Amino acid sequence: MGFSQVKIDEIKKLSLAEKILIVEEIWDNILKNEEYPELTEAQATELNKRIDAYHANPKRGRTWDEIKNNFWRSK
Repeated sequence: MGFSQVKIDEIKKLSLAEKILIVEEIWDNILKNEEYPELTEAQATELNKRIDAYHANPKRGRTWDEIKNNFWRSK
């Protein structure tokens, strides 16, 4: 068993709360170091299309709260 697998096996034994804390630490580290994956050309095109649509009509979209509320009402 390699070093990485030993660590993964140790993490699997942790509680859910402990696992979430580890994920948060990793995410914070990624953001702090500005380590972002490169967008593919298709992703960049779609992102630009959505940004342009927002700028053309900013009131057309919905807030995150509206989306969540709509989701939970449909359950």
